[in-house]
Amino acid sequence: MNIFCKRLAEQRKMNNMTQREVAQKLGIAQPSYIRYENGKAEPTIENLIKLADVFDVSIDFLCGRKEY
Repeated sequence: MNIFCKRLAEQRKMNNMTQREVAQKLGIAQPSYIRYENGKAEPTIENLIKLADVFDVSIDFLCGRKEY
């Protein structure tokens, strides 16, 4: 989960987005998204797909299975 949290925060910052903006795109509350970045919660499969779409990366990348 650690690499997921790191990549999630990195992608959000690289895309100049706030935690609130990402949460809105997912349709969840900001505190719920913050828990994803802090490693205190895991996204549903549906939200994992949405995160990959928002940042235009693969799920494998977000989860640390690929380096690109």
